[in-house]
Amino acid sequence: MTGVRVHPKGLCESEDVGDGTRVWAFAHVLPGARIGRDCNICDGAFVESRAVLGNNVTVKNGTLVFDGVTCEDDVFLGPNVLFTNDLRPRAHVKKTGDALETTLVRRGATLGAGAIVVCGTEIGEHAFAAAGAVITKSVPAHAFVAGNPAVVKGWVCACGVRLSDDLSCPECGIRHEETPDGLKAV
Repeated sequence: MTGVRVHPKGLCESEDVGDGTRVWAFAHVLPGARIGRDCNICDGAFVESRAVLGNNVTVKNGTLVFDGVTCEDDVFLGPNVLFTNDLRPRAHVKKTGDALETTLVRRGATLGAGAIVVCGTEIGEHAFAAAGAVITKSVPAHAFVAGNPAVVKGWVCACGVRLSDDLSCPECGIRHEETPDGLKAV
């Protein structure tokens, strides 16, 4: 692994890590995890064997990314985000591989501090989950969700600003239109 920085107290056992990625103290990346370039895996984060992180993904402190989770490029996972991968866990039933549920976080999405993502869901492009949100069902593209369970409270631009009622961004001016998957920029 050339171009990868692993803190002396961090542990990166994967051989599939992109250039420019940083693994900080007390973070642990298991063998078999696939990590893109220019990622930032902060203190105390855990990335399991069959997890996939795209390019430029931020994994803040204490975040747990388990087998079956895929995050596309430019995803932000706030501190203590927790993914699950089994809807019916039992200590005496050991599930691996395809027996585990999957979760997909699309490009540019943000999960705020302490968000919990129940497996089998998809978080749409540029969606934004508030701190403490409990995501129990899929989130549309550009949706702003909050609560337990998380519900759509509004819409956000790729730049992170809440959209006006006419679905335009007051910050960058980009207009959006509805699609079957949420919103898209036009």
